[in-house]
Amino acid sequence: MLIWQDLHHSELSVTDLYTLLALRNEVFVVEQNCPYQDIDGDDLVGENRHILGWKDGKLVAYARILKSESEYEPVVIGRVIIDKSARGEKLGYQLMEQAMASCQQNWPGTTVYLGAQAHLQSFYTHFGFKPVTDVYDEDGIAHIGMANA
Repeated sequence: MLIWQDLHHSELSVTDLYTLLALRNEVFVVEQNCPYQDIDGDDLVGENRHILGWKDGKLVAYARILKSESEYEPVVIGRVIIDKSARGEKLGYQLMEQAMASCQQNWPGTTVYLGAQAHLQSFYTHFGFKPVTDVYDEDGIAHIGMANA
């Protein structure tokens, strides 16, 4: 059973922040062999939130939600991760349900956007997302912009 947290960045402990950054580095930089600047200055600003899923004290699911200061800009879900040890357990669906619930609770009626890895497009359509861009390259990986509007 997972324990879920939906935290405003000001609610993250130092240990939480270190743990989520370590997971992001492990998956996005090391596992996907994609050197890029993950720590981008967006983790600890504004109304941004973090969805964390813990199993037996280990962070196994994570997503970041970015909210622009403009009420006209969409909310952006990104950094969607399932730890390698927990893949195959359908946790991605639970994680996205948690992230979408957070968006609805905190910014009801606001469009939600994400830059999905192109091979996961059908996964995100399950949550009402539709392509809004052509496929594009981001750090050597094919992505597609999707929104739920």
